Amino acid sequence: MVTRNEKHPSESMKPGAIAKTTALRVIRVVHPDYPLSWRMPPYLPLEPSMISSPRIAVRILIALVAVGSTLSQAQDPQTQRKMGGAGAVVETYKATEDATGNPVQLNAYVFYPADHQPNDRRAAIVFFFGGGWKSGTPSQFLEHCRYLSSRGMVAITADYRVLGRQGTKALKCVADGKSAVRWVRKNADRLGVDVNRVAAGGGSAGGHVAACTGVIEGFEEPGEDLTVSSRPDAMALFNPAVVLAAINGRPPLDPEKVDGLEDRMGTSPKKLSPVHHVGKNAPPTILFHGRADDTVPYWTAEAFRDAMVGSGNRCELIGFDGQGHGFFNHGRGNNENYEKTIRELDRFLVSIGFLSPQSPDETSPIPN
Repeated sequence: MVTRNEKHPSESMKPGAIAKTTALRVIRVVHPDYPLSWRMPPYLPLEPSMISSPRIAVRILIALVAVGSTLSQAQDPQTQRKMGGAGAVVETYKATEDATGNPVQLNAYVFYPADHQPNDRRAAIVFFFGGGWKSGTPSQFLEHCRYLSSRGMVAITADYRVLGRQGTKALKCVADGKSAVRWVRKNADRLGVDVNRVAAGGGSAGGHVAACTGVIEGFEEPGEDLTVSSRPDAMALFNPAVVLAAINGRPPLDPEKVDGLEDRMGTSPKKLSPVHHVGKNAPPTILFHGRADDTVPYWTAEAFRDAMVGSGNRCELIGFDGQGHGFFNHGRGNNENYEKTIRELDRFLVSIGFLSPQSPDETSPIPN
């Protein structure tokens, strides 16, 4: 981290307006892992005699540390380096704030096909990571993006606000998810994307975010252009949390998991429970779930599938015997389930016209 001294606008004031303003400077903190610089409020008059004071020096150091803490909440430098090293183009899709009003910059990590051109009109997918709306990293879907970009899609994995970093509730996760889908459409000409072929995907809490973008109205970010739709054209859900409130004829939800859920959501759980909002013309969906999942029970995936099909929508549920939560992740075991799910996702995307079919002898290798 480096600091730069810059003149504050007050220095242009008339002589004598404020005593001893000639040495006034604004401390600007520039962090090598952040594209934006941040001003430290309040603007402090710094004079050589003040800097030499141990008391003042300590105060300045504390202020700089506080700014650094704010920055660390806004970004994950390790993820940014990892994604950039894997070939992602880092874009900022949203400037917002955390629960205390500090600025937050949310990034989208974009993987383009090797032969991509800005005037292309390719299908796109944006993934949202899991982590119980509390934690997680966009790198969870790095390998999914690498594979799908090798197949010709513009594949994106997006950051969003979570409790552990920004102190926010799940309704903000959903708002960020909708913002990300809208950002892809709004920038389709520059990204080389077909606005009518934008998918949303995610795992666990990220699957919940993706499902909410597809079936729940509202929870949009204030001030955004609502004429640009935040609803995806397809969904790819990996052991998603799609049942957050009781359903008639279904097993009761785990009391330990329901307790405090309204506080975690920031609203009534039913308002953010995708299964309760499924209607006609929902996006075609593929859903992967482990039958031995004791974090998000398999029956919840069945309930969502039944609600989708019952409303006349396409929804495929692929269950995996003996598999628990997160079974699909790259790096889990020998990657067998990652490879199975990515191949099934490929098949599904071909079937809805998001990918071109492949002959058996040209099947794309799955990146390791």
